[in-house]
Amino acid sequence: MWCLELLLPLLLIVNDASCQWNVWVPRDISAMTNSCVVIPCTFMYPSGIRPYRGVHGIWYFGQPYPQLFPPVVFKTRTDVVHESYKGRTKLLGDLHQRNCTLLISNVGTEHSGRYYFRADLGGANMYTFPDFSELKVLDQPNIDIPEEIVSDEDLELTCYAPDNCPDMTPEIQWMYTDFLPDPVFSNDYVEDSNTAVLSSTLTFTPRPMHNGQLLGCRVYYPNTTLVYERLVTLDIKYAPRAVWVNVSSEVMEGSSVTLHCEVESNPPSKITWMFGEQELSQDTAANLSLSLDDVSPAQEGIYTCVGDNGYGIMNTSLFLAVKYPPREPLVNDSMTVLEGTTLALHCSTQGSPAPTLTWLKDGELVGTITADELSVLEISEITPQGDGQYRCLAENEHGRASSSFNITVEYAPVFLDESKCTVVREGVQCVCMASGNPEPVVEFYLPDLNVTINETDGRFNFYTHTDGHTTTGMIKLREKGERVDNGPAVNVHCTIFNTYGRESAQLELQQEKKYMMAVIVGTIGGVAVIAFIIAAVRYVGHNNKKENGNPRQDVVLENPALYYSAVKKDKHNLRKKVLKTELLGSKFNSILEETTGEDGDYQAVGPVAGMERRELNYAALEFIRGRPREGPSGREDDGANYSEIKAK
Repeated sequence: MWCLELLLPLLLIVNDASCQWNVWVPRDISAMTNSCVVIPCTFMYPSGIRPYRGVHGIWYFGQPYPQLFPPVVFKTRTDVVHESYKGRTKLLGDLHQRNCTLLISNVGTEHSGRYYFRADLGGANMYTFPDFSELKVLDQPNIDIPEEIVSDEDLELTCYAPDNCPDMTPEIQWMYTDFLPDPVFSNDYVEDSNTAVLSSTLTFTPRPMHNGQLLGCRVYYPNTTLVYERLVTLDIKYAPRAVWVNVSSEVMEGSSVTLHCEVESNPPSKITWMFGEQELSQDTAANLSLSLDDVSPAQEGIYTCVGDNGYGIMNTSLFLAVKYPPREPLVNDSMTVLEGTTLALHCSTQGSPAPTLTWLKDGELVGTITADELSVLEISEITPQGDGQYRCLAENEHGRASSSFNITVEYAPVFLDESKCTVVREGVQCVCMASGNPEPVVEFYLPDLNVTINETDGRFNFYTHTDGHTTTGMIKLREKGERVDNGPAVNVHCTIFNTYGRESAQLELQQEKKYMMAVIVGTIGGVAVIAFIIAAVRYVGHNNKKENGNPRQDVVLENPALYYSAVKKDKHNLRKKVLKTELLGSKFNSILEETTGEDGDYQAVGPVAGMERRELNYAALEFIRGRPREGPSGREDDGANYSEIKAK
């Protein structure tokens, strides 16, 4: 009916003699398989032509020219048609009314193609119109999908079903829409060029999660078994939404490591591995790996994976830590400084993890231990004791390294306690010891002679020796000098000097005090020894008297002269002979030791101390030719408990 209504105006258009051969058919028309389709058609012919034996028509398929023998779809003069159209075609229009509308039932996909109409008015008045109508037989509905679906942008999908079969009206239903966020459905009916199309539009906002999801459109005809479906997979374009990389990791120097990066995006991103501003690797793919061999500390740092697919950019970074033992520390150069200088000693190194830095001086710990790559050791007003080797030791769990340097402290000379004069057999020996840097020069000065001694001459020997920063000077004076209070006096000055200063001092004769003490102790000890000897003699005489039966016999020295016997170096045997008590023996032994000279002889002590080089050696006493002493009554006196001691 709707076709006829459209054709009525056309029938009233032209009735003049200038009318030519003309036809109108829809350029495109569609139908679902196994349904039907009506191809609207009207034609015109010249008004001067009178139909002979009525108006007839023929529908051809594929070709408009009969001489090419195209398949006959429908023919009014006969029922002879192509077998694929037998029982399927019917002319709905009235050719006398110039209506050539054709109905094709139970169409199949093989019926898709161009259809041409040929008018036959009898005799030579036959004309095949070049215009055609192209039929598309669909086995599934059409879905209008945008060329590009972008995430987070509103999307409209339209499903179409042709409505060109008068006996059947289609209905449209969307499938698999439960996962969509707030879908909106709308239907529309469109007629164009005498063809009708039913449409249904689905509107929603896609997300990246919807990429790859299925959507379906179902077309069915009520009260029939005809159902048509079409499924589409959503191809949603979206910027990189996730970039996965390795977790930050630690590797040892010299080892290998592989960094992985995976980017979620549609379409796949161009993946780039960056180290700082340096591009290391690039590829368009879903993932990209970066291999690093023989890793060095210079490769420690932040590695960034960048994904870019034209819809957006995203990146993720990781930190690669390269572990290695400490490098050789950088320290100060060896230096020479002046005493009192304040120093700042620097030690820097590299290591991972950060090493501990320890300062050592001559192998001993100085300062504090620092857990850093830089350590500063401050020395305030350095002293000569600060001279030596300084070493910085760097350690971590992977190894250790160290560097050392020397600090030389220069200072003015100073006297050492060993500087003194002592009495020796040949005279007086003076030693002057000084420490300084540079090594000090030692000179002796004798004020009494106004002589500076820095070399050997006929009166004294001069000797000097340097050991490190210590200089030792020594002279031997052949004369002991003038006497002061019955003792030798020494007046020797020592001068020491170097670049930074000069010092002078008089050397002390330290042995004089010992000799004076020896005189005092020797005097007291001598008296004690003599008393002991007398007591011993009396004891022996008394015992002899008892043994001889004459207890009253005295011993008289016929020649009471005291001879001094030589003292042997074996003092132990001597004490066994003379010393009978532990107390006196101890005192006597100390006296012997105090008064012994360099050659093993004893020096003069007591009242004979003033005698030059005369030896008085107390030891065993021997009484020569002793005889008993007679008393006043002619009897022998047994109380002779004393003897005279004279110096020989």
